[in-house]
Amino acid sequence: MIVFKKVRWKNFLSTGNSFTEIDLRQSRNTLIIGNNGSGKSTMLDALSFGLFGKPYRNINKPQLINTINNKDCLVEIEFSIGPSNYEVIRGVKPNVFQIYKNGDVINESSHSKEFQKILEQNILKLNHKSFNQIVVLGSSSFVPFMQLTTAQRREVIEDLLDINVFSKMNSILKDNASQIKNDIRDKDYEISIIKNKIEVQRKYINDLENLNEEKTRQDKIAIEALNETIEVIRSEADQIKEIIARKYSTVDQEVKVASDILREDQFKWAQSKEDMKSLVEENKFFQENDFCPTCTQEIDAKIKKQKNLESKEKAKNIKKAFEQIGSVVEDSKSRYKTLQTKQEKYNELKSQLRSTEARLSQKVSDLQDAKRKIKITPTGILDLASATKDLADYQDEKDCLYTSKIELDSEYSYIQLMLEMLKDTGIKTKIIKEYIPVINNYINSYLQILDFFVYFELTESFQEVIRSRHRDNFSYESFSEGEKQRIDLALLFTWRKIARMKNSVATNLLILDETFDSSLDNDGIENLFKIIYSLEEDSNVFVISHKGEILDNRFNHKIEFYKDKNFSKIK
Repeated sequence: MIVFKKVRWKNFLSTGNSFTEIDLRQSRNTLIIGNNGSGKSTMLDALSFGLFGKPYRNINKPQLINTINNKDCLVEIEFSIGPSNYEVIRGVKPNVFQIYKNGDVINESSHSKEFQKILEQNILKLNHKSFNQIVVLGSSSFVPFMQLTTAQRREVIEDLLDINVFSKMNSILKDNASQIKNDIRDKDYEISIIKNKIEVQRKYINDLENLNEEKTRQDKIAIEALNETIEVIRSEADQIKEIIARKYSTVDQEVKVASDILREDQFKWAQSKEDMKSLVEENKFFQENDFCPTCTQEIDAKIKKQKNLESKEKAKNIKKAFEQIGSVVEDSKSRYKTLQTKQEKYNELKSQLRSTEARLSQKVSDLQDAKRKIKITPTGILDLASATKDLADYQDEKDCLYTSKIELDSEYSYIQLMLEMLKDTGIKTKIIKEYIPVINNYINSYLQILDFFVYFELTESFQEVIRSRHRDNFSYESFSEGEKQRIDLALLFTWRKIARMKNSVATNLLILDETFDSSLDNDGIENLFKIIYSLEEDSNVFVISHKGEILDNRFNHKIEFYKDKNFSKIK
């Protein structure tokens, strides 16, 4: 079970250079209140960014940095799993991503994406999608389970039931199967070669038996011709190699560098375009509005004029930068295209070299065959005994290759059987079948607590079947927003129950973001409190709401956010 302990942040969104810290285990239930824009939901974004590198809401990463300080954005999260204590530190300007286990830093992977996989798969065993289904129910960018695709629903349930290990096994076995298939192909190739050798050796022995002096003389002439041909082909290959070494040794790296530069220039060009678009929208706002839509205060004419002058100056600078970047992009495209042409010529030369070397190899093989045909012992007697022994060795080698291939075929068949079992229709389906009735029982139990008397069934293909008391069929989309939210709540608490049963991605933390402010009526709110109060003793529930005056006395602890000089703070 993941026990979240603390989350702290600074220079994150509207927070200043001093850390804002929330003890996640201080109370069983905590109310978070504050005016619009005071920073109530920042806790969600901080948790999501710290754990998964992306905020809970749809906010671009550069926008996470406080625009006033514009640096040293940092989020720190403390949690424990069993006896192990962890701390994740993630920041922007400078970029920071560190994981500590029991006070010792875990060695970072060379790529942040790989390091993130270690955090999600080996430590949390929880991805961003599952986090949003088990820990959070919000009104921002939250996507309820019922609005996920079938594949996404399967992914969430597999995480809950801790059976995604079968998917990993399936992936590993596929790699093994691919490798064994290649090994079988190699054995077939080796068997084909040894068969050719045996055929050539038998012909060679037959030739030895019938060889005469004239035949020997003709073979020697043929050998001389082959030697001459080999020298000519070898010279061709050397010339091609010299050209490649002289002109094309670095072409692949040059193409990669040019591609990276072009991609970076195109990104800058697109960013300049977005800056211009944002500036136009800002200018349009001040031209079309005399009052602030948020605070309803009148916008001073001087401010509007100043903003207009600033917009023009910014527009001039952005346009200049846009044109400069556009010119750079065109230059990068031209160089990239030139290098691609050079790379194509390089690939043609490599193909020509491979063809020449193949011809050379064939001629060398022909030469060796020709020399074997006229092999004579020191006494001048044809060496039939040695040739016969070589034939026997080839036969033994062929038998060994056939034995190895049979073993590989057997192993490949076994892996194919395992892959069949690990398919979505195999073991995982059997496990899911066992849990689907339990899941449905929990869902319907929570729906009854929430006074929503329908029969909800999640099928083994993760589709919903919803019936009324009169057996009328409904879909999730056919309900009102309040009814949908009751279904979402029932699913949220069900996933937490299942997680605790499996002890896979169970956690102490539950965050309801403006759930009480949206579509629930008074009865729905009361019933939701019944569920919250019935949660396990080690649960820590945080409710973000505007209804502080109504909910205040329902919680053991309260946190109030406010703005002080444009910085979010906690009272």
